[in-house]
Amino acid sequence: MADMKNRAAYHEYFIDAKYQAGIVLLGTEVKSLRAGKASFNDSFCQVHQGEMWIKNLHIAQYSHGTVNNHDPVRDRKLLLQKREIRRIEEKLKKERGYTVVPLRIFFSDKDLVKIEIGLGKGKKLYDKRESIKQKDVERDMKRYLK
Repeated sequence: MADMKNRAAYHEYFIDAKYQAGIVLLGTEVKSLRAGKASFNDSFCQVHQGEMWIKNLHIAQYSHGTVNNHDPVRDRKLLLQKREIRRIEEKLKKERGYTVVPLRIFFSDKDLVKIEIGLGKGKKLYDKRESIKQKDVERDMKRYLK
């Protein structure tokens, strides 16, 4: 399985810092992720009582699951070090406009599910247009050079 990326996050936010976190999952969730059945739509991370949680991450129910199948959009705990959580929380409290968004889900070398989260500041409409223009120019340059 290739890692799943949240391309919309890069379109919507300027990403300042990235963190890798473990994620607490059930067995059927891991099997669904191996099949590539996850969606980042409207997902975000939140600090609650000193712990980082990911909300609205949709992991489809496992097709061969039994009655023990998981809820597709339940809140899931992220595993970060305390100092990383404190650093993120301070940034969120001090500066307006920052949010924590999931960037990608992947399997580590030891076959553990990891999630990369980013501390991002929302883009304005003109920033998004500038990003699109920049991508078009880069694509045209690559075509011209080939």
